[in-house]
Amino acid sequence: SYALTEKFSLNFNTGRYFQRPPYTALGYRNNEGELVNKENGLKYISADHIVAGIEYLPQDDSKFTIEGFYKRYRNYPYSIRDSVNLASKGGDFGTFGDEAVLSISKGRAYGFEVLARDKDLMGFNVILSYTFVRSEFENGDGNYLPSAWDNKHILNLTILRSLKRNWDIGAKWRFVGGAPFTPYDVAKSSLRPAWDVRNTAYLDYSRFNAERGGNFHQLDVRVDKQYFFDKWSLILYVDIQNIYNFKLQQQDFLTNLDENGDPNIDPATLALPYPQQRYILRSLPNESGTTLPTLGIIVEI
Repeated sequence: SYALTEKFSLNFNTGRYFQRPPYTALGYRNNEGELVNKENGLKYISADHIVAGIEYLPQDDSKFTIEGFYKRYRNYPYSIRDSVNLASKGGDFGTFGDEAVLSISKGRAYGFEVLARDKDLMGFNVILSYTFVRSEFENGDGNYLPSAWDNKHILNLTILRSLKRNWDIGAKWRFVGGAPFTPYDVAKSSLRPAWDVRNTAYLDYSRFNAERGGNFHQLDVRVDKQYFFDKWSLILYVDIQNIYNFKLQQQDFLTNLDENGDPNIDPATLALPYPQQRYILRSLPNESGTTLPTLGIIVEI
């Protein structure tokens, strides 16, 4: 950090970091019990970070900053089976990385962040931040494609205020741009032999992360009341997350079951040999989000 004036300063930091690949990838064995990825020469993931920005302090209780960042990833595990980077695959416990991979993929994340904070804006403590970010990894052709974390826009607004008689109120609103996802390969998924092997739909990796889910936003509010005693204090609070009950629309589920829960085989293919028979697939809405109230007690001695 370098002070240009009493109110302006330049900030810069850089570093190189290393991370071990997922344990599921390190311990993956084939049918002969061989550690496949050990033979594949799996390496530590490396990341180079560069952050630079400027800070402005107009008053003792306020601050404005703008920073740009760039991160470069190397030796990232690359799925041999699906020809995609592991950074953009699902993170389900026990399945993420449980396959043959190569340490050949590269990635990058870059963008900027603007932050403003005022501890006494008409009696309120206000923090506002906006981040523009791109997260991309190479595909098999060396082209950069959006990763699962490529939300582009992130906005946070936090407002706090202390009232008389030891009351505190606060609210936080968040907005996150829609994340990319890979659409289903409906033609492959509808084949009975293909579906019966996995009992789930297949993704169309030729259209890797070609679509995006809905934008996410949520408002949380909290009220605290504190009581002071001779040697201890008591805090009671009410916290309500997602107070307006926002529902995030995500990629639909694809199922081979009908409304009664039975496998729905296409009647037009029943006379065909099993490898040519198909299911009639249907989409089910996939949404998440609910209002979550919490009552809490904190005792401090």
